[in-house]
Order: sequence, then C-alpha cells, then structure tokens
Amino acid sequence: MPETVVRLKEKYQREVVQALMREFSIANVMDVPRLEKIVVNMGVGDATADPKLIDAASAELAQITGQKAAVRRARKSVSNFKLRAGMPIGCMVTLRRERMWEFMERLFNVAIPRIRDFRGVSPKGFDQFGNYTLGLRDQTIFPEVDIDKVVKVRGMNVTFVFKRPVPREQARAMLKMLGMPFSG
Repeated sequence: MPETVVRLKEKYQREVVQALMREFSIANVMDVPRLEKIVVNMGVGDATADPKLIDAASAELAQITGQKAAVRRARKSVSNFKLRAGMPIGCMVTLRRERMWEFMERLFNVAIPRIRDFRGVSPKGFDQFGNYTLGLRDQTIFPEVDIDKVVKVRGMNVTFVFKRPVPREQARAMLKMLGMPFSG
C-alpha cells in the first residue's frame, strides 16, 4: 500500500471526522459525510469520425487513474451529430477504496497545482445531494501522461460521490479539510 493512500485516509479518519462533528454538531460518527467513490469521465465526441481516438483517450485515462477505463456508448442515434446508437463516445473510471484515496491525493497535491493561472476550484459544483463535480480542461496536468504521446488535449469531469445525501456545507467543509483548494 503506497504511503500517500495511508496519509490522506488517516487524515480523514483522525482529524476530519472529529472536526466535522464539532463544526456541525454531529452526534453520531455514522452521520459524518463519507466518500463512496470518485467517477472520472472523459468525453470523446470526435470518436464518431475516428474510432482510434477512443483507444488513446481510454489509455490516457487508465494511466491517470491506475484502473482500466470503461468505454461508454451512445444510447440513441442523433443525426445532427452523425451519431448512431452503440457508437463509442467516451470513457469512464469509477474509483473506490484505496485507489480513490490515492487518486484524490494526487489530484489535490500534484495535478491541480499544475493548472495554469489557477485561482482555486469553483465552489458551485455541488448538486442537491452534496456530490461535487470538478471539470478539468487538460489531461496533461497529470504527470503520468506523456505529453509527447498525447493525440489531442481533452478535458474530463471528476465527480466526488458521497455515501448518502449530504448538505452542501458539510460536503464542502469535508473536501476543504482534505485539501481541495476552493476559491473564495
């Protein structure tokens, strides 16, 4: 088990849980927000014209996350986009447990600081259940990706999913305590 995984997970268990219980007057430890998974999604819309692009995007996503990417296919045909049902249009990875903590550590401490002109992530990415979605414009911020082999610069969405619905304030406080650099 890598040391980074232990560090962030231990920080959550030892410090963050207690701090959240104090800050929001939570009586039961089981009511503290807990992450269930992180979903990383990369859309490859131009794969309709060149199917090899999906393989390159899938390989890059696998390098970034350390887990094989699942290819997502179109559910419906859309003639305006020259899209047929069943065509590959993106790839995604669902990270849980140790890989989730490791990816979060690398995202907060290595990848996000490499974003050009970075002033913090938007605090507006929370949905009604407290899940947070972060949009990244460039996959080359991750050091695992070899810039010389990148076919096309692509963005991705990273979604932090909680075990159960959580108030936005608690979800934001938890992510901030773990190291998410929110703006404002």
